[in-house]
Amino acid sequence: MTPAPDAALLAASRKAWADLEAIHVVGYFAEQSTAAYVELGLHPQLSYFAARSAAFGEASPELTVATFYNFAPWLVHAALPAAWQSASPDQVLEARLQGVGRALRSVLGDPDVTEALTLARRVCDDLSPAGRPLYAAHAALPWPEDDLLALWHAATLVREHRGDGHIAVLQLAALDPVEATVVGGLWAQTTSFLRKTRGWSDEEYAGAEDRLRDRGWLDADGALTAEGTAQRQQVEDRTDALAVEAWAGIGVEGATRLHELLGPMRRTVLGSGLLPGGRRG
Repeated sequence: MTPAPDAALLAASRKAWADLEAIHVVGYFAEQSTAAYVELGLHPQLSYFAARSAAFGEASPELTVATFYNFAPWLVHAALPAAWQSASPDQVLEARLQGVGRALRSVLGDPDVTEALTLARRVCDDLSPAGRPLYAAHAALPWPEDDLLALWHAATLVREHRGDGHIAVLQLAALDPVEATVVGGLWAQTTSFLRKTRGWSDEEYAGAEDRLRDRGWLDADGALTAEGTAQRQQVEDRTDALAVEAWAGIGVEGATRLHELLGPMRRTVLGSGLLPGGRRG
């Protein structure tokens, strides 16, 4: 039997991951990032799919549906492969870095991230690609020479590694993509944002709610029941447990220090208006 993860390391690593997540999402949702994709000829609302899948090369819509998990397939097919007719994956990846740099520096200036980057890279050194396709694709990309962009790259590696594990846990919990969207939105209080961006029809959403009621996860009003809340928390806890191994190298002290260094940056990013409503980082 696999021993239970250290509770203190789980708690410390989760805080540091949340800080890194807020930095990571700038690459897709900040105005400066979107503008960089639009300059290449990508559709502003659909550029996310090319920007995140470009690490695979000219990713097919089928690969992207599989690895992104909770987006309606029609939405992905609207974006891909059409995006590759406007720009190559390398061009999209370069635009992503340019947009990230402009966005982060617009609110953070030019911070000294030397210590934070050292700690984050040590975490990345211990991430395993086994069963983690989006992480593996991004891990094959070169590290940016600019420290702030390198910190964003580290945040992306940590995020994609955890996200790949999260999909495995969702499947273990028998939550299909639209059910995962319903439960995740209610649990994180991001339902409005997810309904606007994930592409599921009202009928698909209602069908998922009915299935979740049958399982006892939702009540008659569509709110999470105590059982649903407990089950979704278990999904989160299992996701953390799958991700925590890489944090053992820096330990509780290192994870706590990384949170101390990045916490102010996270608060600045989230409080700046850089990200659209519904993105909590």
